[in-house]
Amino acid sequence: MTAKNLSLDALSLIAGRFKLLSEPIRLQILHKLQEGETSVNELTEAVSTSQPNVSKHLKMLQAEGILRREQRGNTVYYSIADDSIFTLCELVCDSLESRLKTQAEIFGG
Repeated sequence: MTAKNLSLDALSLIAGRFKLLSEPIRLQILHKLQEGETSVNELTEAVSTSQPNVSKHLKMLQAEGILRREQRGNTVYYSIADDSIFTLCELVCDSLESRLKTQAEIFGG
C-alpha cells in the first residue's frame, strides 16, 4: 500500500510510530530488548538513566503495542511484542550507512 492511498488518520498513525522512535533512549531500550526479555532494573542500567525515566518510555512503547509487560513478584519484565520494529530500524540504519559512505567518498574519507 502506498502513502497516496492512505487516509489522513492512517498517516497520523504512521507519523506517531516514527515519533515514538525519535527518542534515543527508546531506541537504546529496543536494542537491549532485542537480546531478549529484560527487567526494568536491567534496562535502567543498560541505558544509564533513572528508573522513572525508563518506566515512562517503556509505558509508551507498550501502549503502542511494540512491547509486552509481565510482572513476576516484585519484578517487571519487558519483551518485544512486535518484531517488525527491527525491520524498520534496519531499513533506516542501512539507508544512513549508505548515505554516510557516499558522503565520506565525496569528501575524501
